[in-house]
Amino acid sequence: MISPTALIADDEPLLRDSLERSLARAWPQLQIVAQARNGREAVEMFQVHRPDIVFLDVHMPGLNGVEAARQIARQAQVVFVTAYEEYALQAFERGAVDYLVKPVEDARLSDTVQRLQERLAAQQPLPGSSAALEAVIDELARRMARPPAGALGGHGAQQSGLGSSAGSSAFSAMAGGLASDSGPLQWIRASVGSTLKLIPVDEIQFLRSDEKYTLVVTADGEALIRTPIRELIERLDPQRFVQVHRSVVVNLHAISHVTRGPNETADLHLKARPEVLPVSRSYLHLFRQM
Repeated sequence: MISPTALIADDEPLLRDSLERSLARAWPQLQIVAQARNGREAVEMFQVHRPDIVFLDVHMPGLNGVEAARQIARQAQVVFVTAYEEYALQAFERGAVDYLVKPVEDARLSDTVQRLQERLAAQQPLPGSSAALEAVIDELARRMARPPAGALGGHGAQQSGLGSSAGSSAFSAMAGGLASDSGPLQWIRASVGSTLKLIPVDEIQFLRSDEKYTLVVTADGEALIRTPIRELIERLDPQRFVQVHRSVVVNLHAISHVTRGPNETADLHLKARPEVLPVSRSYLHLFRQM
């Protein structure tokens, strides 16, 4: 039996990786054949890999998800991924295409996976063959032309989805931000659906950021927050947390050992997590005495 294949397109790498991990839990047989950083890459990679399913972020630089869908949708099942409920049209629910709203909750993803599995098993005609898809895409494009209702500015305003690591049961998504206004940071807020969780800063193993989000990792879970790492580092206890790379901050108490790498670099190994964190040349001096 040939495993179904999929492509994920999102301009935020943390969110691409998050969705891939969530899909691995919800649909282990699904093979993610490629990740694209924008709509144009998505179209190009689609032509190369011809996946059965394409997960398209609605907002991407250059060619956005809607424009990419016009070129792809007639050849694959399309699932739009969006941060705004405004774009979660009822037409999607009628089956023209599917959608996921960030944060991507496991229960909602399971529903999408079930629908996709049924369509593939029944070998149903691709929804792009009907006028329904064109109507959905046209409506989505029209709504994108105006600011989405409920879209708030600043960090902590937009939610992003992220599942907990495989085998863990911790929090899965984030809304948040900083849970205290002054002094060293003690907690970070993260939400799981309608539940707000406070992550003790002492439990953080490391932080990793991309342009918009920061991944907060503890021993048994992880969450995304829309607070830049440059703001977080200013609020963390410098005796415990140090920046070791442009995009990585680590809890010194979480480090197991350090290995030297080429060209004045090093790798950090953690006591409770399998990830290996890079230390760039600019921060190597922090570990010379260790």
